[in-house]
Amino acid sequence: MNKPYSQACENNKQPILEQLIACFANSHKVLEIGSGTGQHALHFAPNLPHLIWQTSDQSHYHQGMQAWFSEYPAINLKSPIVLTIGQDEWPDIGLDAVFTANTTHIMQVSEAKLMMQTLAENLPSGGVFCQYGPFNIDGQYTSESNRQFDQHLKHEGCGGIQDIAQLQAWAEGLQLQKQVVMPANNLLLVWKKA
Repeated sequence: MNKPYSQACENNKQPILEQLIACFANSHKVLEIGSGTGQHALHFAPNLPHLIWQTSDQSHYHQGMQAWFSEYPAINLKSPIVLTIGQDEWPDIGLDAVFTANTTHIMQVSEAKLMMQTLAENLPSGGVFCQYGPFNIDGQYTSESNRQFDQHLKHEGCGGIQDIAQLQAWAEGLQLQKQVVMPANNLLLVWKKA
């Protein structure tokens, strides 16, 4: 089959990896929420050989991911599990870290809230959550392009760009350790379970 392809993943995978090397240095098993095409997992897993990288997404994405993984296997890269926030049970597989990229603004607001609450409840003490994408700061867009993107997202029926303060309010028990400025007006938010 033709493998699915995301240019954005290709563009941002290396800058994200450079941050994850430090963020996940002491992690053992990472769940990626919304693995999409699988290109991030494909790049990250072999470059983070000390950990298990568990992919997840809605079932209709799995075949495309598997096409990539079959062609470029990595011993620590796990086939996707079905996970839709608000529909599926949180996986009880010994996770101590979570990664997600470009999902929070696609989710409905209620789903984004539930994701933050679920992570706060289920990550073990000291667990790390790395969240990549566009975010607002103190009620303000970080760029004009993000403002336009947010309007487009809402027009398409998505929840839109969330404010970091709102995420913090939802994620009681998670501490925001740092906000890393990333390419293309994105941020990497690094959370840790208290």
